[in-house]
Amino acid sequence: MGRRRRGNRGRKKGRLLWLLCIPTGILAAGAGILVLAGIIREAGQTPPEELLLTYMGHIQEREYEEMYGMLCEEQLSVLDRDEFIRRNSAIYEGVEVQNLVVEVLEYDKKRAAVRYQTSMDTAAGEISFENEALFQKGEEGYGLLWEDSLIFPGLGPEDKVKVSTLRAERGEILDRTGRVLAGEGTASSVGIVPGRMGDRDSAIREMSELLGLEPEAIGKKLSAGWVKDDSFVPVKTIPKIPDMEFWIPMEPDEALEQEKERQERLLQIPGVMISDVEVRSYPFGAAASHLTGYVQNVTAEDLEKHPGEGYTAASVIGRNGMEGLFEKELKGQNGCRIYIVNSEGKEKEELAYRPVQHGQDICLTIDADLQEILYEQFREDKSTSVALDPYTGEVLALVSTPSYDSNDFIMGLSQEEWTALNEEERKPLYNRFRQVWCPGSTFKPVTAAIGLDSGVVDWEEDYGNEGLSWQKDASWGGYYVTTLHAYEPVTMENALIYSDNIYFAKAALKIGAEGMKGALQKLGFQEEIPFEIVMQKSRYSNTEEITSEIQLADSGYGQGQILVNPLHMACLYTAFCNEGNVLKPRLVFKEDAAAEYWISDAFTGETAGRVLEALKKVVNDSVGTGYAAHMEDVLLAGKTGTAEIKESKEDTTGTELGWFCVFTADRTQERPILIVSMTEDVKGRGGSGYVTERVRRVLEHWFSGS
Repeated sequence: MGRRRRGNRGRKKGRLLWLLCIPTGILAAGAGILVLAGIIREAGQTPPEELLLTYMGHIQEREYEEMYGMLCEEQLSVLDRDEFIRRNSAIYEGVEVQNLVVEVLEYDKKRAAVRYQTSMDTAAGEISFENEALFQKGEEGYGLLWEDSLIFPGLGPEDKVKVSTLRAERGEILDRTGRVLAGEGTASSVGIVPGRMGDRDSAIREMSELLGLEPEAIGKKLSAGWVKDDSFVPVKTIPKIPDMEFWIPMEPDEALEQEKERQERLLQIPGVMISDVEVRSYPFGAAASHLTGYVQNVTAEDLEKHPGEGYTAASVIGRNGMEGLFEKELKGQNGCRIYIVNSEGKEKEELAYRPVQHGQDICLTIDADLQEILYEQFREDKSTSVALDPYTGEVLALVSTPSYDSNDFIMGLSQEEWTALNEEERKPLYNRFRQVWCPGSTFKPVTAAIGLDSGVVDWEEDYGNEGLSWQKDASWGGYYVTTLHAYEPVTMENALIYSDNIYFAKAALKIGAEGMKGALQKLGFQEEIPFEIVMQKSRYSNTEEITSEIQLADSGYGQGQILVNPLHMACLYTAFCNEGNVLKPRLVFKEDAAAEYWISDAFTGETAGRVLEALKKVVNDSVGTGYAAHMEDVLLAGKTGTAEIKESKEDTTGTELGWFCVFTADRTQERPILIVSMTEDVKGRGGSGYVTERVRRVLEHWFSGS
């Protein structure tokens, strides 16, 4: 009947090249009016070459009834229509035919035979072959003499076309030491064998109570068309209990005991079975979930959005975090074989083969231990922390609290659980390290550096003791800038040590609105951070301008309309230990990767050095606002900050954000680190001191190496 070829096809010079990789609907309209060059029509009859192309077009459009209608009169009387449609649809759709291309090579008029070349894209790659189609002339013209070999040349009436998928393993997400942040794990699948259920209604009711599912949802699974009495019907994925014979907890685990009891009760229900199942696992749970994100089963919308990318109904797809960001690299490519088997199930011929390509592992600069200890310190707060190496720009931790557990999405959240997560007042789904926040006094070193570089602020100038409140003049009405400490002399170094709002309000006025705006634009405000994760842009105003003296004065000490992303703040602080150069943050780990600058010469080396010396005293001088973080054996520098969030100066119900930015100030330090932490609602809880105390605990853990 014909010869088949795979791989590159050396096309013979043909009379027509017909491309069927066209939008739905165009072919049917075009085929009916097409005049084929070189084809001689018999009066009132469509020639076989054109009929063949029309028939092949129906394959592309999955128009199987139309294909059946093109068969010769003799076959229409003996070939069952439904069986024809079932056979063709099962094969063509099973192998996922797309982009069908047909070229007529030769027409033998005497035999009414059309020799043609076909190629098509399938789930396993391209299949191409030469074939021959025979036509039979009837009273109303030519009809196709159909055989199974028209589908594939080697296919016989009793043969089947098999599609075998070789599942690609999803790549792992690893920390800098190779610890798994997201990878393969094991859970338990709770299911039912219908034939063993006994009282169906009672079993479903009891399962629904134990699994937190609606009885209707379980009943729907049991009513699926594929279910037989001896089928195992998965109902819900739940955590796997460690082997109790070999697992000895260090201390009683109430949650584990409750889960064990639940599973024991489930197994007492007739027909219920619990088996191991491979799942995506997130070993650090809530500590890293805002960073890792999670995967979910693909939806019909996903399949429509990602055509031709290898997704099937059984695939998973990264929804957010690293899972979403590196979806293309992590997912890999399923392998696939398409082959013909005979009636005995023996393989006759391989039609196409695409080898499996497992997903790539993604190694991050993150230190999982640091990520976890930061999370534990702030888990009960609305908070965010960023840590990086101040000399390489490698991001060591990205934490947002409160958090959710990515593993819960793998197990499957009930509607009630999903609603509770979304309506939780503290917003555990809200990723705080991607947002912008009022920085308060942590912004003062930036103002200091801008003022020094501009030349309008002098390091030694004494601004004079104004007491604890000040306004420029009467034009400010009832508005005053307030501060907490009186000291002398009122120089820049002391202003940083004592965190003097009045000094930096005056400094900002000296810099001027245009000077401040230009300097902040140079420092990356109003632009995206060059980082793998998209962060909100830091901004200096709600508009494009700083519109008033009061706004400008407030900006000097990190209030007004100044909003900064925590990662951006961390990057700005790297300038103080890198001679004025702002490092580019990096999240993908590379051995011996050199530091890259995001903003070269953000400040002069002299300015950066002066600010650095002051920031050392903030932490190491007993009167410094960051002295609570002082360590005898590690030289630290940093700045505290408390940002007031309120409707007006008179508002007493507003909240406060507490900040602490701290970093190792000695390049020879064995484990350098820079941490920026911000916590909401610290009013009445110690302000920035609340944050400083917790960050100190993290630093103690970090430097102990434990």
